[in-house]
Amino acid sequence: MSTTTHLITADELMRLPDNGRRYELIKGELLTMSPASGKHGAIAMRLSRILANYIEERELGLTFTAETGFKLERDPDTVLAPDFAFISRERMSTPPDEFVMMAPDLVVEVGSPSQSNREIKLKAERWIKLGAKLVWVVQPKTRIVQVYRKSHLESFTEGQTLECEDVLPGLRISLAYLFKF
Repeated sequence: MSTTTHLITADELMRLPDNGRRYELIKGELLTMSPASGKHGAIAMRLSRILANYIEERELGLTFTAETGFKLERDPDTVLAPDFAFISRERMSTPPDEFVMMAPDLVVEVGSPSQSNREIKLKAERWIKLGAKLVWVVQPKTRIVQVYRKSHLESFTEGQTLECEDVLPGLRISLAYLFKF
């Protein structure tokens, strides 16, 4: 007996009924995202607020929440949805009605208890490979932020300050504040 996998397209993903679940599409395969923990949500919200305020006050570009899909590959399609994303105004001035058809400048992923370290590492590396300039992986359990760039990976701990001069010059975020719970 053989089994076949039915790959779906980004268009089919867009038409799925709203059933309260979040999905991503990796090379045509549908992935269901588990609901996040309270700590995940609180840290994602705190960081999103800091970033959105900084970006919007300076009119640097567009910010996107976790529900936003970014179509990064075609045939088969890949659509990812980070916890937070930023695209500079030089690259995009008006958000589209459909999935965003480019990788963000900055992607933030907050690790969930349901994700293994390997899964979150692969996702961050996929973002970089598909065009994101910078990916922050926030790990609430270990209170570490891993910063992925095309050229290298850095880790920051609770007592340090996070900066991203190459994408958001002047931004400084105290990780002690971010993880203060």
